[in-house]
Amino acid sequence: MKRCAFLSMDSLEDFFAYDQMLFEPLKAVGWLAEEVSWRKMDVDWNVYDVVVVRTTWDYQDDVEAFMACLQRIQASSAQLQNGLKIVEWNISKRYLSDLQNQGINIVPTLWFKAFVLTELQAGFSHFDTSEIVLKPLVSANADHTYRLTPENLKVQADGLKDVFAHREFMLQPFLPGIVDEGEYSLFYFAGHYSHSILKQPRAGDFRVQEEHGGQLKSIQPNEEMLTTARHCLAALPADVLYARIDLVRHKNEFAVMEIELIEPSLYFNMDPESPQRFVDAFIDMI
Repeated sequence: MKRCAFLSMDSLEDFFAYDQMLFEPLKAVGWLAEEVSWRKMDVDWNVYDVVVVRTTWDYQDDVEAFMACLQRIQASSAQLQNGLKIVEWNISKRYLSDLQNQGINIVPTLWFKAFVLTELQAGFSHFDTSEIVLKPLVSANADHTYRLTPENLKVQADGLKDVFAHREFMLQPFLPGIVDEGEYSLFYFAGHYSHSILKQPRAGDFRVQEEHGGQLKSIQPNEEMLTTARHCLAALPADVLYARIDLVRHKNEFAVMEIELIEPSLYFNMDPESPQRFVDAFIDMI
């Protein structure tokens, strides 16, 4: 029996996680899978044939330690998926500028290395919007993500300056489509399409994660969504075991919100055949 570690957090008690739905179908094809915290320092990664980065939803709190863990795995005999090269590319949201340079439509974005209030205030006129969204370049679970008007930006400026004192960040216009319609996620395993969902925030919020009250619905993507996703996959600097491509409607077109290649929920609960698709892709790719 081969062994596979699913890289995780110390505890998933406060999160919705579905990776254990893979354990039985993996066992059926000769793979013993278990969750292992990336924070454990005494793990001999050589005992595993494959380590899959999965529910590491606190890595943004200590990126240096997280990357050191992945480097130790890379140096072991275990195969790391997704690979270190793709993690290094995807861990900062600046990868979105790479996509834009390749002609892919992304949510309009400004990039910042330091918090200067007047520069952020200029974002409202730059985007011709009454609301902006401020988020770190390295983040997960919508941590330190703020939806701001000119008024509450001014009120919260001191607190935001502290939050982003040592974090590079990005500025985007708030897109009403996120609230009115939702955010679409398309899932690919080893480059092959699996399933799609629509994530909608709860009333009064704009965050679509389940932990923030977001609601999920299975959907069939249209051809425009599939074409955008294919372009995204073609733009990646390396092959990946899994990818989640998040899209939102903007000015009657679909724009890429994110390509999640490190620790996205793959929502196996939303499609009963998706765990087997993942396992099939895993066996083919490994």
